[in-house]
Amino acid sequence: MDPQAPKKRGRKPKPKEDKKDEPQPSLSCRWGPQLEQATYKNRQRLYLSEQTDGSVPNTLVIANCEVVKPRVAAAEHISQFNEEARSPFVKKYKTIIHPGEVNRIRELPQNSKIVATHTDSPDVLIWDVEAQPNRHAVLGANHSRPDLILTGHQDNAEFALAMCPTEPYVLSGGKDKSVVLWSIQDHIASSSGGSIIKQNSEGNDKNADGPTVSPRGIYYGHEDTVEDVTFCPSSAQEFCSVGDDSCLILWDARVGSSPVVKVEKAHNADLHCVDWNPHDDNYILTGSADNSVRMFDRRNLTSNGVGSPIHKFEGHKAAVLCVQWSPDKSSVFGSSAEDGLLNIWDYDKVGKKVEQGARSPSAPAGLFFQHAGHRDEVVDFHWNSSDPWTVVSVSDDCDTTGGGGTLQIWRMSDLIYRPEDEVLAELDKFKSHVVSCASKP
Repeated sequence: MDPQAPKKRGRKPKPKEDKKDEPQPSLSCRWGPQLEQATYKNRQRLYLSEQTDGSVPNTLVIANCEVVKPRVAAAEHISQFNEEARSPFVKKYKTIIHPGEVNRIRELPQNSKIVATHTDSPDVLIWDVEAQPNRHAVLGANHSRPDLILTGHQDNAEFALAMCPTEPYVLSGGKDKSVVLWSIQDHIASSSGGSIIKQNSEGNDKNADGPTVSPRGIYYGHEDTVEDVTFCPSSAQEFCSVGDDSCLILWDARVGSSPVVKVEKAHNADLHCVDWNPHDDNYILTGSADNSVRMFDRRNLTSNGVGSPIHKFEGHKAAVLCVQWSPDKSSVFGSSAEDGLLNIWDYDKVGKKVEQGARSPSAPAGLFFQHAGHRDEVVDFHWNSSDPWTVVSVSDDCDTTGGGGTLQIWRMSDLIYRPEDEVLAELDKFKSHVVSCASKP
């Protein structure tokens, strides 16, 4: 093997030899619905997982999270902070025993109580997390029964998973090089009482694992594993995918199962992740093992037969594992990577003159914040659409010791992203306050 060749996707936690019966890091994290708004903090569901070495079952965890509002911090919490301790702000609400490792979690935008998961199998599992019974994860316990099982892949589908913003559609990609689309419309009950997943009446409940749903379409065009998929924000019929063949492919279910546009050499290595801008569906982000994030315009995807991004964001030192546009500003997005960093970028800042001293001359164009709190590769993160500029992120800390945390909830200071004149006025006011306090006897 060429020692210079980019490393293949490596997102699985490595086993900790000295902590065999403790849960391992989550590979995915997602915000659920907001439950309560209070004066100083909001309460919200959080979906994550606990991977194990087999001594206890793998679990999908539904947690209640207290999200402290901006500029609120209790003195006792600051003084007693211990990075090796579990956070008092995140508490387990329910545990689902998952059949295999939870590689990816995605919530249904129309009803975020419905969650899809990927594991090391060809199937996508659908869970009504409120209706699922709470389980105690002990050795030998049977796994929880999924509310639906989506079939159609011919080989394992481990990471590529998306839920449609406009319709109850699910999209997946796998090692069989295919992209598979399902509709779960017919399985979602309209009534608010009881389970929101209808009882299956088609007679295809072949076993006790749960009722199965066949695909609406299967799409072929990749020549290697499909690593990520995403829907067009404005259309349930349009979606895109990326894979280890270095291709970005756009699909339209209305025109058949072949690619609408295939972008060869979208990057110089495997593509790991993709996201479609929810504010402007012309823009698509991709992240790769070549350490870069690229931004494509769907109106002009290629030049001379190969990918022609409108910008390359080069601020990571290792493979990019996750990209996501911000719900709060159309030009802002985040990227996380194997270098342990979660970078926040603003495309609007690319090419604009920056005031002297505002950022380091060596900083990559567009980079305006860097979260460096993780100790190992940041495998997933999710912007909070209910709480502006708030992020949950998870890292694989198996090779490190001394804390650092595998799950972190954080928010950048509003002084970073607010308009400059507004920030300067506030700082000047604060300076005046400090001076007046200092001058008092």
